[in-house]
Amino acid sequence: MAIIHRRAAAAIAALLLTGSVAAAALLFDDFSYTDGAQLEQGGWQRRVAAGHPGPAGAQWLPVGVTLVDDEERPGNRLLRLDAATDGTPTGTRQAQLCHARKFFRGTYAARVRFTDAPAVGPDGDPAIQAFYAIGALRHDFDPEFSEVDFEYLPNGGWGSERTRLYAISWHTVQIEPWQAFNSAHEEFGSQAGWHLLTMVVEAQETRHYLDGKLLKRHRGRNVPITPMSINFSLWFSPAGLLPDATERRYHFDVDWVLHVKDRSLRPAEVLAEVRRLRRQGISFRDTVAPAEPPLLSECRL
Repeated sequence: MAIIHRRAAAAIAALLLTGSVAAAALLFDDFSYTDGAQLEQGGWQRRVAAGHPGPAGAQWLPVGVTLVDDEERPGNRLLRLDAATDGTPTGTRQAQLCHARKFFRGTYAARVRFTDAPAVGPDGDPAIQAFYAIGALRHDFDPEFSEVDFEYLPNGGWGSERTRLYAISWHTVQIEPWQAFNSAHEEFGSQAGWHLLTMVVEAQETRHYLDGKLLKRHRGRNVPITPMSINFSLWFSPAGLLPDATERRYHFDVDWVLHVKDRSLRPAEVLAEVRRLRRQGISFRDTVAPAEPPLLSECRL
């Protein structure tokens, strides 16, 4: 009888993770705003706080987060992150967009466009384009720190010149001096162009998918244990800026983002849900309740 009860409990847990998406709490945003100032209506913050990551002294400015027309799909709008540098830390501007810290287990996905070269100026700076969910880092080696992310490094960075896409689940970290504990996968080679990024967070493991392909499963303490915010960022590795005073400007575009709470969706199911929402004329929906008790959502990491 105990075996039957355990099997029933496992079946219920599976249904909770794979049941009807229509009944699940979710965040969906296809960024159909007329201008960047309207992002706050969807619960987003544009970062202004100084600090990690990036070169010491670099600025994080709201002007780097805008909305633009999609030249490939008339009528569609894109979120654009824009970062620029003149080769000096104080002449470097970075961009980050953050949602509330209330997302935990379930599926995180976004359609993004990576770029390998700047839109303006000479190429070669270690620009990093990221989609991630992150919790608070209360102190060095915080045991409750949680993060899952994708980071694309077209010109290398973090001590390597190789072009690569990181798929990472984090345990904990110390910022200064840098010491990190995580489980990481590196996908080498150019990823310029549009991609579907999917991260699934469960109690025992996380999974990272690129365009439907499973890249890596991460287990153990690298699995998140606290609520996180959803973020996009464009910044520069702390070392390696070109010694050239000519300004160069990099772009990172996002078509849409989706989080489905407590559901483990395959990438094909993610695309089906986005199509369903768009067919219904839904450009924004947020039914994910705040964390209880509510958590401070600082856009600074």
